[in-house]
Amino acid sequence: MVVERVHFDSAGVRLAGDLYLPVGKASTVVVVAGSWTTVKEQMAARYARGLAARGIAALAFDFRGFGESGGLPRDAELPARKIADLVAAAYFLRSSVDVEQVCALGVCAGAGYVAGAAASFDSVALVAPWLHDAALVGSVFGGPSGVRRRLDRGEQAAWRYRVTGVVDYVPAVSETDEEAAMCGPFEYYLDRARGAIPQWPNRFAVLSWQPWLTFDPVAAAAGITTPTVMVHSTDAAIPDGARRFHDSLAGPRALHWVSGTQFDFYDDPATVGAALDLVARHLS
Repeated sequence: MVVERVHFDSAGVRLAGDLYLPVGKASTVVVVAGSWTTVKEQMAARYARGLAARGIAALAFDFRGFGESGGLPRDAELPARKIADLVAAAYFLRSSVDVEQVCALGVCAGAGYVAGAAASFDSVALVAPWLHDAALVGSVFGGPSGVRRRLDRGEQAAWRYRVTGVVDYVPAVSETDEEAAMCGPFEYYLDRARGAIPQWPNRFAVLSWQPWLTFDPVAAAAGITTPTVMVHSTDAAIPDGARRFHDSLAGPRALHWVSGTQFDFYDDPATVGAALDLVARHLS
């Protein structure tokens, strides 16, 4: 395959991406979105390479405020901003790549952002999708009190940023810091041979809590008519969210259950390969 460095604008901000082109002409190009807090060199690149190996062009890019892309605040998990960036990526590909269809693939939290941008694509795929609603947010983040504590901290951080321009950060992942966005043995993110790559700063803007916790991708399903394939596991993150989302979709849909943990979908060759085979079949 050939990998081309590309740039495009979203709301006046320059975004950086890598376009993976297969040998021979591709009829489809796919925008790939990885999990929250991540940069394009993590799971987005792995899935983009896998698609190109299957004859499908793919774009892995950094969202605004992440990696090599511009935009402030940095490392802020803002669902509306990420959805707008996906729409901008679709527009860029339609205007610059000679293909028959422009599609999207979202991994983990990226699935929720792809759901929000689904109308801009000809087809979408959601792999190990993190799809939450208010009830699931409560079950993950310590019930009403845990959610309220994070919302309060996020609102204070957002006020501080508006007034002073200073962004408060906590680790994105930590085994010991309970203030981290993810606290626990999240081995993918902490292993230098896996997700703990130099391009990923392992930080989370605290002002992200309010937009992230109130984001409800499950509710978006009822308005999605774009053909959708989902690949998940009962041993991966919040499978109930995937079921609710799938059952509410308004358009053609398929939900495939395979084996694997959430992190297996990030970089385990067998799990990623099985997911990519199902996605490629759907896109073709």
